[in-house]
Amino acid sequence: MKKKILPLLLSVGIASTLAIPYAGYAASATEKIDQQLSQLKKKKQEVQQKADDAQNQMSKVQTEKDQTTKDMNMLIAQVNEASKKLTELNNQIDKVSDDLEENGKQLDEAEARVETRDQMLKSRLRLMYMNGFVSYMDVLMSATNFSDFLNRLEALKSIVNQDKEILVANQKDRDTVEQKKKETEQELENVKALYAEADKVRMDLQSKEKEKEVKIASLSKQEKVLEDISEESEREVTQIARQEAALQEKKRAASNAKSPFTYSGGKLGYPLAVQAPITSDFVNRINPVTGRPENHKGIDLGAPKGTEIRAAENGTVIYASWMNGYGNYIILNHGNGLWTAYGHIMNDGIYVKVGDTVKRGQRIAGVGSTGQSTGYHLHFEVRVNEVPVDPKPYLR
Repeated sequence: MKKKILPLLLSVGIASTLAIPYAGYAASATEKIDQQLSQLKKKKQEVQQKADDAQNQMSKVQTEKDQTTKDMNMLIAQVNEASKKLTELNNQIDKVSDDLEENGKQLDEAEARVETRDQMLKSRLRLMYMNGFVSYMDVLMSATNFSDFLNRLEALKSIVNQDKEILVANQKDRDTVEQKKKETEQELENVKALYAEADKVRMDLQSKEKEKEVKIASLSKQEKVLEDISEESEREVTQIARQEAALQEKKRAASNAKSPFTYSGGKLGYPLAVQAPITSDFVNRINPVTGRPENHKGIDLGAPKGTEIRAAENGTVIYASWMNGYGNYIILNHGNGLWTAYGHIMNDGIYVKVGDTVKRGQRIAGVGSTGQSTGYHLHFEVRVNEVPVDPKPYLR
């Protein structure tokens, strides 16, 4: 019996001796992976800070751009108002020009009348000069009888009155036309001055409008640069998440932990506690916040604030933080290159952390409207080997 026990003890001792180094190796590998995870976490924080700075700057640029656009719209309205004023002034100028033309005709006619009257007066004077001056008294005294005297007196009165009427009419025509001419010319000068002033206003407004357009173009360029930074940050964060996922898998393998991945195809679980309408599909669209074309990488499910967001499948959390555009954001790794992502989560609404293992249907977050969002909804993505695909076939 003793002979049998001894080999057994030796075998156990050898096995124990071999197990100790292996356990040490496993611990060493786990510690190394933890160090790498820690380094990745630090790098991710740096990338996230860079993205946050870019987002803050972008928000400032967008605010400035919005204000500049409002200013420009106001200027355009002022330009339009000035154009209306110019049109009215042009109409006034046309009317004054017509009046001047009419006044010119009246002046010509009046001058013609004056000339005609002057010719009549001159003819009489010339006749008197040629025949000798005859006084009114001589004409009256030459009457042959009283009746002839009265006829001659009446004729003289008529001549005198006619002369007076001619002189008065001439003076009235001259005064009226001259006054009207002065008034019209003054009115034309006033309108011309107003036209010049309005034209100056229009040129000034157009100059400001051009200045605003240049400023908006500059802001748009700056915004594009910041967007590129944000997109690059998103790529870096995704890359780090992939590296973290790979390290977590190595860590599980080193510690002989059971794999959390069970998905082998088929339908995923619905990502909300209630059925919700699709408010934006997996399509190219105009971003409702930025107003620019974009490829919408998932589907939007409209739901009230705080609605329970659930894991679509068993997996691990490889990202649970803020991401530009998405707001509060979670990425789950389900193995075999399949990821699901959940965006616009409400503030303080992320209920898991990186490294956590989650079960299908588990509550992981609450619906919100953070990031580039115009209302409460869940932005849900399915990614295969990190490439976004249409989530709808996975939910049917």
